[in-house]
Amino acid sequence: MAKLIYSGIASLDGYTVDAQGNFDWSAPDEQVHAFINDRERSVGTYLFGRRMYEVMSYWESSDILADESPIARDFAQIWQAANKVVYSTTLDRPITARTRLERSFDPDTVRQLKEVSPSDLSIGGPELAAQALRAGLVDECQLYLVPVAVGGGTPYLPAGLRVPLELVQERRFEGGTVFLQYRVTGQPVPESDWKESADS
Repeated sequence: MAKLIYSGIASLDGYTVDAQGNFDWSAPDEQVHAFINDRERSVGTYLFGRRMYEVMSYWESSDILADESPIARDFAQIWQAANKVVYSTTLDRPITARTRLERSFDPDTVRQLKEVSPSDLSIGGPELAAQALRAGLVDECQLYLVPVAVGGGTPYLPAGLRVPLELVQERRFEGGTVFLQYRVTGQPVPESDWKESADS
């Protein structure tokens, strides 16, 4: 069975974007970007919400990428070669190749996709990933911690959910970014359930 991997870049205080919606502080340097490329080569399908999809669709543009570095062009080729599923009630149609539009996130459909996929799946964006985590679909969390605290914004992990994790790999980069790979070792538990257990 293919793995579903939640990969993201976050500030030291755990946010993927700051309170103003900015994420320019999270841009990886070339060393980190090359490492990301190698991690992404095993991904055959990306699952995105609309906002993350629109950000990532940048990598479809050959005109823009003509001016990018070899590492960025390598990532573009990896991203373009993968299938994409976009979950949106407002998007009219996909704007990239190899892309399917779904109106709602159905855990059973994703579970079936994991069973038949020859390559791993990656889920992008904290809101969509929160749905997958709550449904017990995520097998790994891969986190790139950037050496900056932004004070607020959209958190990498959802509130009110206890997720058992095992650290399986870590790497430090010269610029201060730290990569952490965690395996999900059990079913996530909603806050209401573990509070009941603690009170009983």
